[in-house]
Amino acid sequence: MKHIIHINQHVIRKNHKTGERAPVITVKNYKENRYGHAVKITGPCVVRYEPDSPLSCGARVWIETEYPVEVEKA
Repeated sequence: MKHIIHINQHVIRKNHKTGERAPVITVKNYKENRYGHAVKITGPCVVRYEPDSPLSCGARVWIETEYPVEVEKA
């Protein structure tokens, strides 16, 4: 199953402004979105920069992997 991992800049800005510590890392696959403060990728991955074809969330840089991803929550 393909996983896409990206950092949510909007949450980073909100955390900085409000002092919150909401998770900024999103791990997406075809059936769910998971949020955390750290991830561990258990196999090879690819970092993509697609300025002309961003993800639907607006991300232009992300990590793709077919391997399991462990998400660490706060």
